[in-house]
Amino acid sequence: MSAPVIAITLGDVAGIGPEVSVRALADAATRGCGNPLIIGHPEIARRAVREAKLDLTIEPVSKPTPIETDGIIACWLPPEQEINVHGSTKLYRPDDCCDVQCGEVDWRAGAAAYAWLVAATRLALSHKIDAIVTAPLHKKALELAGLNYPGHTEILAEECGVDEYAMMLYVPPGRGVGGRYGLGCAHVTLHTSIRSVPELLRAGDIRDAAMLVSNFLKQVGCDRPRIGVCALNPHAGEHGRFGDEEDRIIQPAVEEACELGIDAYGPIPADALMRRAIHGEFDGVAAMYHDQGHIALKLVAFNQAVNVTLGLPIIRTSPSHGTAFDIAGKGQADASGMIAAMATALRLVDCRDGLLAQD
Repeated sequence: MSAPVIAITLGDVAGIGPEVSVRALADAATRGCGNPLIIGHPEIARRAVREAKLDLTIEPVSKPTPIETDGIIACWLPPEQEINVHGSTKLYRPDDCCDVQCGEVDWRAGAAAYAWLVAATRLALSHKIDAIVTAPLHKKALELAGLNYPGHTEILAEECGVDEYAMMLYVPPGRGVGGRYGLGCAHVTLHTSIRSVPELLRAGDIRDAAMLVSNFLKQVGCDRPRIGVCALNPHAGEHGRFGDEEDRIIQPAVEEACELGIDAYGPIPADALMRRAIHGEFDGVAAMYHDQGHIALKLVAFNQAVNVTLGLPIIRTSPSHGTAFDIAGKGQADASGMIAAMATALRLVDCRDGLLAQD
């Protein structure tokens, strides 16, 4: 069986995405573990190689096919095309991103990151690649390009045509976090303001987040995942004194999850639940909002936590950090998060292929 093809999108070219991508591809930990294919502009990748002083050759290819030669990485640039965004047609020009300055928010970088992500997603949906690993993009650059998406997750969901999806931070096993199968934390709400969270919470969405993280953990070998469900308010609302979302929304969602066979517990105050999960009492967590899960996991496993999009028909991972404009272009970026994302993508491909073989 040939090695899986892993597509790496370079993300926002003004950030550290290109650098962490090529650093990860040059690292011994990723050699021989799949056939990498960069989706992005070869000149951007070459610039990152020079800045990082790496012994790596970027080879442009006319079609999205990897090169099975150590030290030479294929880079495919999607051609000029019209992109339909929320009913408006824009023309994507591949060279637009080459003049973008590191550390500056630029609509051209946002447009390129979007085009590369969409191209990679469509390759995965057509089974021409096995997984996608995405370098970070900048949300404001997307907005300046007329792309009104909060981030990768929503673009991926739209391209894949799914309504039930979630962003999950996953710390793989062996990192000292969670139990035998690591720890996954899915988020009920994604990139939104704290003020809007209570009105966005729905029992069905909470139930679905618990189900998605439970299904993911089963995929990686955990037969009966234990899922802790976070409360929204301090002390889980203290019987309504600090809020009633626990009684009105979260508790019914936990009961629905249990009726579906999910081993779910909660609502549990988030400060206590995250500590218990990190120490292995739970295999997965459903957090009510972004920072409720992110802060705890990034505190204990910043460079090891991997972003996995749940509910998609394709495999997509990414490092948990952002574009880091302050150090972009300086050759200082740490690629360990990207290496962890690539390793997790490969593991998920192996798990998927194993399940297909059983069927």
